[in-house]
Formats: sequence, C-alpha cells, structure tokens
Amino acid sequence: MSPKTSAPPNDNLMLPTSSSSPVSSFTYPPSPSPACEQKRGTSKEEDEKARAEIYTTEASREDNGTEYGGRGKQVDEEGHLQRHLKTRHVQMISIGGVIGTGLFLGTARSLSEGGPLGLLLGYTVMSSVCIGVMICLGELVTYLPVPGGQVTLAGRFVDPALSFALGWNYWYCFAITLPGELSAASVIVSYWNKTINSGVWITIFLLVVVVINFLGTRSFGECEFWFASIKVATIVGLIILGLVIDLGGAPNHDRLGFRYWRTPGPFVQFAGIGGAKGQFLGFWSVLIQAAYAFIGTEILGMTAAETQNPRRNLPRAIRTVYWRISLFYIVGVFILGLICPSNAPSLTSGLGTAASSAWVIAIKMATIKALPSIINAALLTSAWSAGSSDLYTSSRALYGLAVNGHAPRFLRIVDRRGTPYPSLIVCSVFGALAYTGVSAGSSRTFNYFSNMSSVAGIINWMGICIAALRFRRGLKAQGFGLEILPYKSPLMPYIGWWSLSWILVIIIFAKWDVFIKGRWDTGSFISTYLPIPFFVVMFVGYKFWKKTKVVSLKEMDLVSGVSDA
Repeated sequence: MSPKTSAPPNDNLMLPTSSSSPVSSFTYPPSPSPACEQKRGTSKEEDEKARAEIYTTEASREDNGTEYGGRGKQVDEEGHLQRHLKTRHVQMISIGGVIGTGLFLGTARSLSEGGPLGLLLGYTVMSSVCIGVMICLGELVTYLPVPGGQVTLAGRFVDPALSFALGWNYWYCFAITLPGELSAASVIVSYWNKTINSGVWITIFLLVVVVINFLGTRSFGECEFWFASIKVATIVGLIILGLVIDLGGAPNHDRLGFRYWRTPGPFVQFAGIGGAKGQFLGFWSVLIQAAYAFIGTEILGMTAAETQNPRRNLPRAIRTVYWRISLFYIVGVFILGLICPSNAPSLTSGLGTAASSAWVIAIKMATIKALPSIINAALLTSAWSAGSSDLYTSSRALYGLAVNGHAPRFLRIVDRRGTPYPSLIVCSVFGALAYTGVSAGSSRTFNYFSNMSSVAGIINWMGICIAALRFRRGLKAQGFGLEILPYKSPLMPYIGWWSLSWILVIIIFAKWDVFIKGRWDTGSFISTYLPIPFFVVMFVGYKFWKKTKVVSLKEMDLVSGVSDA
C-alpha cells in the first residue's frame, strides 16, 4: 500500500510572502527574513496572529503558465526559466524517471545473481529507499520550486558548500549518463542491424536529443509525455503478458506457477559461495544494481522552476510515485521471477539488446513470436528518452550553479523561451564521449559510464535527504507548523532517516564484488568510486575557500522567495 500523504487544498494553501525574486533570495549564507523576525509574537496567540500576517493565500493565482506566481512575468522578461510544463508533462516526466532501461534490461543480471526471491527483496528494499527520497524531495521543492531545485535548497538549509558540491556532482552525474544512454541506444539498434557502424546511430540519436532540448521546455515536456506513454504501455503490457504466461495462457499452454522458485530455487549462490552467505550476497548484489535502476526519479525536482502551478502539480506527481514504483517494479520483478528461470544462459549474455532481456527470454520460452522486436523498440524509446532527460537535467543543474554564483556567469543566459542555451551547448558536448565506444565496444562503454554515474546519483539522493531533514528541523526551531507545507508526509522524518541510512551503506559497498577472489576489475572499481573523492574535494575545497558554515536552525531563511515561486 502506498504511504499516505496529506496536503491542504490548493485554494486554502497558506504560504509566507516576500518581495524578493527567486534568484536574488538565494545569496549565501542566508539570513532570517526581517518580516519573519518583526512579526513573530511572544505568546502562542501572538505567534499565530503574526504567522497569519506573514502568510498569504494562493487562491488568486491562476494556472496560466509563465505568469503564475506573483512576479513570474517580470522574472521571465529578465531572462529566466519559464513555467511551460503542464500537469500532464510533469506527471509523465515523473513516470519516465521511474521506468528506464534498468527495469527492462538490468533485471536480467539481477535475476541471474539473486534468484527470483533475491530479486524481489532487493527491489522492494530499494523501492522503499526511493519512496523516502521522493517524499524528502516533495517537501523541499513544493515549498520552494526554484532554479536548481534540491541543489539550491541544500545550500539554503544546510551549508553553501553542500550546495556547491551537490550541484557539480549532479551535473557530473547526468552529463556522464548522457553518453552512456547514447551508447545503449546504439547497442539496442544492433538487434536489427549489425552492419551499420554504431557511430552513425550515436550521431543520429545525439542530434535528435539536442534538437528536442533546444526547441524549449514545452517541446521537451511534450516529447517526454509520449516517450513515457510508450514505456508505461510496454511495462503494463509485459506484466499482463507475464501473468498470462504463468497461468498457462501462452501458445505452449505450460502452466508455470512457482516452478522456478522451486527449481533452480528462490535464491542463487552468488559466485558459487555456498550456504546463507552466498544467498545474502546474491540479494546484496541485486540491491546495489537496483539503485542504478531507480536513479532519475529525482529529476522531477529540477523541473520545479519550469512547472505551471508547482505547488499543485508537483505534489500530485510525487504522490503517484508510490503506486508507480509498487506496480512497475515490485509487481514487475515478482512476475518476472515467475516466468524466467534464474539459470537461463541468455541472462548473462551482456548483449544489451532485447535478446538479453529477461522479459524477452521468458517470451521466447513461451513460444511467442514477433514480440521481441516490439520490446526492443520500446527499449530504444526508453534509452532515447533517458538521453533527452539527461541533457535537460544536466543543463538545468549547470544553470542553477551559475544562478547561485557557482559556475561562470554566461551560463545564466537564456533565450526568449526560457531555454538556457549556453548550458545546453556545454552539456551537449559531453554526448560526444559516446564515440569512445565505437572502437572499444558500445556495450562496454555503457557499463563504464553507468558505473561512473551510479554512485554520483546516490550521492544526490543523500543530499536530498539531508536537506529535507534539516528543513524539518528548521521549521520546528522557528515555530512554523507543517500546515505551511504544500506537500507533507506522516512518514517524515523517519523515512528520511531510513533512506539516508541505506544510501550511506550503498555508497560504501557500491563495488564490493571486486574484492571477491578472481573478480577484481581495476577500471570498474575506479569508475564506480570516482564520484566519492570528486564530491569530497568539491565540498571541502569550497568550504575552506569561502569559509562557509552550517546554517543555524534559528537563522535558516524559511520565508524569502516563497511567494515568488
């Protein structure tokens, strides 16, 4: 069952007011709002009266795009991001972030190393971690939907050094993921045609991804809407088909039931290690791999500054993440474990196409023809969509860094449609790294880029949890009630600590398997753990350079810029 969340109706939403713009209000270190200090009373009654004077309702705000939110039109004319993403765009972007190549392809390796029960347990635990991260994200960006999203708010609620390090880590994560997805797309196409050089496909995919992003936020949202629709239709269709196959409705009329849970068994002895230890390591391997599959769900936070009526639309999108994760991942991997044996040879082929998908293997075993090509087309759409989202997210992260003074000023420039084209150009260049796989092998290149971005993505999750937990403590310290939040969950702060604890463990043990005898891989080890020293150097370096301090709970600015969002 999805965790229950509550939010006050939009027409009664009470929020702090401020006359400062979203950009000018994020100078560091933040100071408490003068209005807040002047209005706060000494007694409970006076405090409630003061808070009523500070806050203002959003009932008069209209869902009319760029003019939403007080000074929205004025800010747009000055050359900032514009609110072009509609409700359906935001809903589908959040879905697209949940469904990726990890669900279609990554589950094959997970099944072969963890078995059906190990697969289910690993993805269930990781689903709970992801839900916790999204709850933390929801409380942050719905309250202050600003450029830079969770990265900007980490500096406002925790430490400017954390914002700096997270911002560059966030940019690095998605800038590096872009060439990985382009490489994956070229591998997927090879399922149909192996004669055309992969460099040709990389060029085509890169051009399309760049054009989609340069056409503006509205075009990006529209493309993501249709890309995500295809992915949703595919995974829902696969789940239904899986049930039909398991119950004996396939052409071979073979009723499977829980056959593969009995033979070869619910768990796999990882790397041939016997007993409970080998089974636990199989589950642990699935857990680490599942983390990569979920990275990207937090992209929603980066869309906050370009979403129409974000305090209404973002909570809706975030709340539906619960059932999407439950349906697409938990139910999906459960069905997959019923219809595909964990010892199927094709699971470990590493082809990177539909041929190595556990779903396709199960379909072929059920003697169903034609569907593998359809699934491969869906995989191609998924990789294409992921590449487009990677470019969008990395460019907005770079723009957010520039807005906060953490990147060159020219990266703040946007065109009349609100597209940060200098940031897009810089991030597009990184797509060319995909060409390194033309000679080395696109599948191997994809693995390296995946390793390089996985831990970076988990570090981003860590920053979201830390910022949200500090934000909650700041509200309590300054006497603000949770009724001011457009989105809140009764599971906070407990689920925030739950997710943060797992995240720290995953970061440390991200590439634990290389320490097993005979499995050492220097390149894989370095590419996986590279983001950790990168993040530490950025954080410590900025902290010493700027002499920043952790933001005091009493001095945390919880007012400025809220009414401008």
